Amino acid sequence: MVEKQPSNILVTGGAGFIGANLALALQEKYPQSKILILDDFSSANFKNLKKFKGEVLSCDVSTDEVFFKTDDFQPDLIFHLASITDTTVTDQELMMRKNVDGFKNILELAYDNEATVVYASSASVYGNVKEHVPLKEDREKSPENVYAFSKYIMDNIARDFSEKTGLKIVGVRYFNVYGPGEAHKGKFASMIYQLYLQMKANKRPRIFKWGEQKRDFVYVKDAVEATILAKDAPRSTVYNIGSGEARSFNEVIALLNKALETDFEPEYFDCPYDFYQEYTQADMSKIKEELGFVPKYNLEKGIQEYVDILEGKIDYPIK
Repeated sequence: MVEKQPSNILVTGGAGFIGANLALALQEKYPQSKILILDDFSSANFKNLKKFKGEVLSCDVSTDEVFFKTDDFQPDLIFHLASITDTTVTDQELMMRKNVDGFKNILELAYDNEATVVYASSASVYGNVKEHVPLKEDREKSPENVYAFSKYIMDNIARDFSEKTGLKIVGVRYFNVYGPGEAHKGKFASMIYQLYLQMKANKRPRIFKWGEQKRDFVYVKDAVEATILAKDAPRSTVYNIGSGEARSFNEVIALLNKALETDFEPEYFDCPYDFYQEYTQADMSKIKEELGFVPKYNLEKGIQEYVDILEGKIDYPIK
């Protein structure tokens, strides 16, 4: 079966970390398609798009300007990644307006153009899970901050809007994504990048006692591949996007030491947060069964390639 090429692809948040990687991958996969990026540049960097050949417009999608700036574009496929991604923001009105109101605008735009929507959800909707088991998409949700709550409400809105309109709306529930293109995020970049910077500065990498907390770290190339595949979902749904493995921060440091040919010992300190996730792991069976997606990068391969890109050993359009 020959894949249908989308004509006009809209990417919101396309100058951000995952968004820029996604836009560049779409550009390579669909060279005949027109791609429009909308981003308010509040947590983005133009340098991520130096290899992008399409149009980029500054736009806050939570306002009506999204309709004016897409008036002549008429997308048939929308990837919606624009949102406040700083999970420490406590302004509940701001978070809900930017994330939820912005999503509702995108759904309205999609309805007007009969477009398929793939949107960024988050593994944070699961909350602080005590049992160490892979998290299935249909398990009970328990958002612990307003960022997670906004994503939870977006999932609810997507389900209801799809049932009402018949529009295909697919959520991608990202776990801990890392890789090139996140440098502009500063202290909100992945722990893998933060620890790399500490070690490059000849400092011992600092992690919470005793480094055995585990995360599902997913390399951005895998996250992008799964996001693009999600458009072919048989129906409106939500997919976990992770590696399927839970790995400790001690393992991360060991792999960074190997990639950098260093021998730093971790510096452990007390966790200052009452709420801190001890364990995350994505159950990846649903997206594998429905779309055939299997991650190509385990933590060993992902960290090695990432460090090689950061060190200039591998040419990649984003650093």
